[in-house]
Amino acid sequence: MGQCGITSSKTVLVFLNLLFWAAAGILCYVGAYVFITYDDYDHFFEDVYTLIPAVIIIAVGALLFIIGLIGCCATVRESYCGLTTFVVILLLVFGTEVAVVVLGYVYRAKVEDEVNRSIKKVYDKYDGINSNAQSRAIDYVQRQLHCCGIHNYSDWQYTHWYEESKNNSVPISCCKTNVGGCTGSLTHPEDLYQEGCEALVVKKLKEIMMYVIWAALTFAAIQMLGMLCACVVLCRRRRDPAYELLITGGTFA
Repeated sequence: MGQCGITSSKTVLVFLNLLFWAAAGILCYVGAYVFITYDDYDHFFEDVYTLIPAVIIIAVGALLFIIGLIGCCATVRESYCGLTTFVVILLLVFGTEVAVVVLGYVYRAKVEDEVNRSIKKVYDKYDGINSNAQSRAIDYVQRQLHCCGIHNYSDWQYTHWYEESKNNSVPISCCKTNVGGCTGSLTHPEDLYQEGCEALVVKKLKEIMMYVIWAALTFAAIQMLGMLCACVVLCRRRRDPAYELLITGGTFA
């Protein structure tokens, strides 16, 4: 019965180590996705520390690849030292992922305040010709999120660009994609996106942070199972001298 249990634990452990390799790729992808998306929305953020969870998740992904290699070798050879190292590293990574989840929730809660504080400044720097990063960011966000203005399209009437242009229109990026010949004129508001960008930017950034949180939680659960299986193998070796002799090729005196 004990041998059956340890064999099952080894089988599960090998499978989990293969899963760690896949997890390494997924975590690195999630972290990279956050970085790429942040680059599109970074003008709506003043706190660069928001990227800390993404940095940690990429580091954890790289470490998981090494852990998977150590775990496979230690499991196949049933190396006590290797399995002990494997459990210790997994425990450290588990703690790191718990930290990622906590930081993710902290920064997710700060997203709305960050966007509210900075979005007006970004809109005030819009120049209509995309000569600066803020202008490009606004046009990108309005096209991607199908929004216009901060709270709605009428907010454009209180920007420097609108006052200087004096053409009674909003940027073309406010035009609905299914409307042809839209010039952004406020005389045809039905051609414009009705929803403001502030709420949608907050929603988008919170969704991105949730990707990081769920990725960390999912693989933390898998790592717990990996530690459990490794501990089963280790405990069996320590408590059963006969099993130790069996795997080392020894004989009883």
